[in-house]
Amino acid sequence: MVRGKGPWGASKNQTSSLLPDVCKAVRAWQIGAVQADRLTTFLIPAYNEQGLIGRAVESIHRAAAAVELTAYEVIVCDNASTDRTADLARAAGARVVHEPHRQIARARNAAAAASGGDWLIWLDADAILTQEVLAGTLSALDSGKFCGGGARVRLEGAALGRAAKQAVSAWNWLSRNFRLAAGSYFFALRAGWMETGGFNEEVYAGEELGFARALKRWGRARGLDFHVLDHEVPSSARKVEQFTVWQMARQVAVCAWPGNLGRRDRCAFWYERPAEP
Repeated sequence: MVRGKGPWGASKNQTSSLLPDVCKAVRAWQIGAVQADRLTTFLIPAYNEQGLIGRAVESIHRAAAAVELTAYEVIVCDNASTDRTADLARAAGARVVHEPHRQIARARNAAAAASGGDWLIWLDADAILTQEVLAGTLSALDSGKFCGGGARVRLEGAALGRAAKQAVSAWNWLSRNFRLAAGSYFFALRAGWMETGGFNEEVYAGEELGFARALKRWGRARGLDFHVLDHEVPSSARKVEQFTVWQMARQVAVCAWPGNLGRRDRCAFWYERPAEP
């Protein structure tokens, strides 16, 4: 045995210098087909998000660079904003399309309709895409086993109270065990989005849950599963900062009443901004 040799017969110092190249080679093998054969589209619905839209778009570029993804585009759907959301999105490196009717489902669909990607990834404007989440998403789609999926949620910002922490933990448990994707992060095959009709434009909230159910049915018919990543997507905690636990519980109860999801005034939790953090 030769002392000081690494696993490839190189010295310890040489071995350390080889590790980054080896990691890159492994990563390229795992998601190589993405760059060679597929265009990945990142889609961000946004209403008055001038304070956060730049951060969201830049996080996509950073994550893409980290996994060496080059064949991608970023599309922001400006959903009737009255601030500089569109200008700041362009400055950060996104293409901007407009949807004048303020509705989250329409904004998600409008962004996808303007895209050219075979793989679609929706990210909320107040969320951040991490390298780990993107790598997991691309590996899942590249495997040919999944029609779409999501990721776990982590709220950032102010220290969360006990009720907020329990709510996030409960959602992550439901998401993983019942394979549901939060609106903050959702990915799908373009064919699945098109053939299911995409996000339901008859509702003003919960559109991601309906799409997840429809996409899972579409996938099952084709031998494809729906995958929720173990990795977390950091997202703004502004809802728990702006609304009390009682207000959030009341909103859930209101939305549970038949027909209320089809009325924007009954889904105020997702459309009002009482105070910006």
